[in-house]
Amino acid sequence: MLSKRQLQVLQVIVDEFIQTAQPIGSRAISKRQEVEYSSATIRNEMADLEEMGFIEKTHSSSGRVPSEKGYRFYVDHLISPFHLSNTDIGIISDAFEKGMVEFEKVVQKSARVLSDLTNYTSIILGPEVFETKLKQLQIINLSPQSAVAILVTNTGHVEHRTFSIPKEMKPGDLEKLVNILNDRLVGVPIVKLQDKLYTEIADLVKAYTTDYETTYSYLKAALLEQQPVKLYVGGKTNILMQPEFKDINKIRSLYSIIEQEDYLAEVLRSNHEGIHISIGQENKLDAMQDCSLITATYSLGEQQIGTIALLGPTRMEYSRVISLLNVLSGKLTKTFHSWYEEK
Repeated sequence: MLSKRQLQVLQVIVDEFIQTAQPIGSRAISKRQEVEYSSATIRNEMADLEEMGFIEKTHSSSGRVPSEKGYRFYVDHLISPFHLSNTDIGIISDAFEKGMVEFEKVVQKSARVLSDLTNYTSIILGPEVFETKLKQLQIINLSPQSAVAILVTNTGHVEHRTFSIPKEMKPGDLEKLVNILNDRLVGVPIVKLQDKLYTEIADLVKAYTTDYETTYSYLKAALLEQQPVKLYVGGKTNILMQPEFKDINKIRSLYSIIEQEDYLAEVLRSNHEGIHISIGQENKLDAMQDCSLITATYSLGEQQIGTIALLGPTRMEYSRVISLLNVLSGKLTKTFHSWYEEK
């Protein structure tokens, strides 16, 4: 448990390093208006914080910088809500100007605005659901225990999903299921599949198959597991502006990850609902272990349909970024709900 003095010293060190990217020493901390302790007292507290792993010494200075453990403690316990300026809120609102009805343009503009406001790299994982309709569905038996569902959309997207066939499901029920789906779902926007499945399709499955519970669970797995996604990136070159990334090998590795859209999409999908912060080595990918990745999800009703992310140095403006992501995810959720009602 950190003392009151240690908490204040750690907060000052993190806040200062986020703003300047420069190590800070005890004398500089003691001159801060909000700090009432002497340089000697602060030096002792810094020594304890370093021993506990919250700060670390750099080779080029007698000052200290936050460690990953320090950033994590700061994010979990010390940051306060950040009140965005009217200018920031206005810039975000402009990305959702009235009359803009194309999903792709709204998300592209959102990614660009977010990267411009933060000077970090923004990544938005968006479902291709508003322009996409189901064209054809096939379920093909691979063996008595497994089958593959093939979904074809009007945009040309083809997805294969392999599933285990429950022992309770009869071959005749599987055939009836495919007929029901192709009769009722072809031409339906992907965004409407869940509603269709929970209403009229459920009633038909109950009426025409012998084991409703098993068949219906199988059907949900086939249709609602994942939807087609697309990645929108803003400010790819912003990472070059950060003093932490002067190493060309680090830049090359990061750019390689950003270019691998399927791989990066999988990373974003795996994050939790709401705001999620991965700092340094908490990131699964080696190329991102000198970075922080902050994500927020946006939804359509109860269904999470996409993720907004900001990639930057561990020396990130966490409080402001969290506020920006909360506002933007709320705007996207509201916009997609409106479009959904119009479909």
